[in-house]
Amino acid sequence: LWTVRDALAADPDGALAAVAAAGFAAVELAPLPAGLTPGALAAALDRHGLAVTSIHGDLPTGETVGPLSALARACRCPKVVWHGWPRDPRYDSPAGVADLIAACNAAAALARDHGLTLGMHNHWWEFEPVAGEPPIRRLHAGLHPDVFWQLDVYWAQTAGADPAGAAAELGPRVRSVHWKDGPCAHGRPMVALGDGRVDVPGVLAALPHPTDWVIELDECATDPLDAARRSRVYLEGVSG
Repeated sequence: LWTVRDALAADPDGALAAVAAAGFAAVELAPLPAGLTPGALAAALDRHGLAVTSIHGDLPTGETVGPLSALARACRCPKVVWHGWPRDPRYDSPAGVADLIAACNAAAALARDHGLTLGMHNHWWEFEPVAGEPPIRRLHAGLHPDVFWQLDVYWAQTAGADPAGAAAELGPRVRSVHWKDGPCAHGRPMVALGDGRVDVPGVLAALPHPTDWVIELDECATDPLDAARRSRVYLEGVSG
């Protein structure tokens, strides 16, 4: 829903109807626009036959985990993903990354206590070496095994990494993929899958098992929903 966030804010029911008409069976939740309650969202999702794959948001805390679990119950989705935005200054040093790992593990334990499963979404800085090693490797080694990865292949490639190699290295803990395509350059808009630089077939071949697929275009050079629809058609075609 981040792809259609402007349409969702203007007309939630109309935006979800358009998403369903574009051939999608499910959505990933982003922070809800003002005035849209979890109950109203759940009713609209049901009305248009849309399931929820995951919920993007902040790291769960003692103050936020209650409302987050209520949203998860309303939408029948226990998977929550820390969006990881903006860049945390703890990525500046190995000690900071260790502190971040501890914070994420504490958030994951809190989520588990409320029936939720925590995932981690990457941007580009997790792949930029700190003291000779990309932080994503430290995170992968230090995070609780129940914490899963939502691999954003576009940002991995923008950082100079090979997204197929990242998918293979992170292995079965990759349970969700953020698909987007484009020039893989900061400050330039994204495009439909197949029209940019991302090697989608290569990433698909590297995935160790079925995952959730989320098409998310942060900033798009064309109509975002049409680009998402074209991306879905392309992804289904190359995946067989």
